Amino acid sequence: MHTRGRLTTPIVKTLQPSNVVQPNHVEKTVLPNGLTVITEYVPTVRSVAIGLWAATGSRDETQETAGISHFIEHLVFKGTKKRDYIEISKSLERVGGYLNAFTTKEKTCFYARVLDEYCEVAVDVLTDLVFNPTFPPKELEKEKDVIIEEIKSIDDTPDDAIFEDFDKFVYHDHPFAFPITGTEKTVRSFTRRQVLNHLRTYYTTDKMVLAAAGHLEHRALVKLAEKYVPKSRSTATYTRKRYDIRTYKAFEKEIAKPISQAHVVTGFPFERNDEHFYAVLLLNMILGGGMSSRLNLELREKHGLAYNVFSNFNSGDEVNLFSIYIGTDAHKVHKALTLIRQELEKIANKLVPEKELELNKAQLKGGILMSQENMSARMNHLARDLYYFGRFRSDTEVLEAINAVSPKQIRAVAESLFGSHAFSTLVYVPKKARRNV
Repeated sequence: MHTRGRLTTPIVKTLQPSNVVQPNHVEKTVLPNGLTVITEYVPTVRSVAIGLWAATGSRDETQETAGISHFIEHLVFKGTKKRDYIEISKSLERVGGYLNAFTTKEKTCFYARVLDEYCEVAVDVLTDLVFNPTFPPKELEKEKDVIIEEIKSIDDTPDDAIFEDFDKFVYHDHPFAFPITGTEKTVRSFTRRQVLNHLRTYYTTDKMVLAAAGHLEHRALVKLAEKYVPKSRSTATYTRKRYDIRTYKAFEKEIAKPISQAHVVTGFPFERNDEHFYAVLLLNMILGGGMSSRLNLELREKHGLAYNVFSNFNSGDEVNLFSIYIGTDAHKVHKALTLIRQELEKIANKLVPEKELELNKAQLKGGILMSQENMSARMNHLARDLYYFGRFRSDTEVLEAINAVSPKQIRAVAESLFGSHAFSTLVYVPKKARRNV
């Protein structure tokens, strides 16, 4: 018999003027069991986004266990000590909310969004998934087929698959090289014992964060965490394999695929340096962050080489990755790469005009502020800041840091990145056009 999520009385009632918490008020508490609880109170909404985060992802795997973090993310939804998979799927939908999860290379997050009166239901379900999964054997085998179909869907989407292959060649034998979903071979090999051992090893309360944003007071979430999260402290015993940037070796590779268009990714990894974080963000915006970006104007609007071209800045615990993607005709790959390199040389050798920099600052700030109207984005901001910077950065702090970036800083960062790092390039080409590229 599986119990239903109880519909409780509201955790957050209508607040009286005398005890209203200030908007955007962020509070953090570390419980005796090691769990960090962080909240942002937003009085102007009726909903709450809640996420239970674990500091584990595909970088914590081996070649034999590649994809197991993602597998666990799927499998916890198949049954707990309190709920079967049908009860889990209905638990928040019956109160108008939703439940989901995602896995990255470094983190896993289980999240929900509900009306404020159903916060306890959300916390009950999220903690049940993470701390009480049963991994039913039949469901475990069935979910393998689901994930293998997901892997195939990525393989059938070249502008997704090429980034996984690019990581594989860039990071070589480091776990960063492993696809988050794993491979069909590794997924097929997983046993229930493996999954349970991985969960016990990597889902420890001292590395977990319960984050929430919306119409919920901090003390209410702390009480819920104390009620539903195990009181005993679990401590991480594993050590992550750090990536040594000195092991990076630039490459140029071409892979023939049954496709009609060539897909290209070029870029390099570089050491994390928080001092230049916002300058790199703006550099990325200027180069390939939108319709007015230099790469879009040069390659798409001026030369008609691509429908889609953009740059990426992926930040990690100790290493970042800069890359540029373009989809183009197979016979125009060389021309596209030449134009890309010319744009990189320009930004490294000549100051960005003030007007262009201000436009990109406005675009970056606008994106940040507009995303904050979404409670799920706010919740993500809380947890990611905590993991990445060790503390929460307010909107004011972020905007001031963006405003402080100068054209000289942009040029200095561009010169440092593009002048001292060797680019790697991966090209997917149509099989019939391979000899003509």
